[in-house]
Amino acid sequence: GILGQYEAAFAAMPLLVTFIPMLTDTGGNAGSQSSTLVIRGMAVGDIELRDFLRVFWKEFRVSLLVGAVLSAVNFVRLIITYPGNEMILPVALALFVTVLLAKTVGGVLPMAAKLVHADPAIMAAPLITTIVDAISLVVYFKIASALLAL
Repeated sequence: GILGQYEAAFAAMPLLVTFIPMLTDTGGNAGSQSSTLVIRGMAVGDIELRDFLRVFWKEFRVSLLVGAVLSAVNFVRLIITYPGNEMILPVALALFVTVLLAKTVGGVLPMAAKLVHADPAIMAAPLITTIVDAISLVVYFKIASALLAL
């Protein structure tokens, strides 16, 4: 459904499509990593529901660092691979925002599950990846549309 909403953008700039797997895979991996660490911490008793703000703040700070590094490395790679292409900045920004959201969502959702008395493990990789994929696609196309006037 999300991709269908941006068909005009694809027609205007087909190169948009080529970066989708990188963005969604990076987001899914980042979110899964955070959820795994939080679920493990909850299972061994290192993380309790009262630690919600501490976990959120930690995951947010880590996501800033990881997102900045991945975006910077990718920015340089894209400059080398696609010199002068206007897609470089939107892709790098979308990657940064995707990692920021993925790690934050991945860290918070297992705790939210426990809060409603559900098994935090249900917030593991497949669900986190699906949520983050949808969010990352919307973010990517919103950034690309705004910066490229699509």
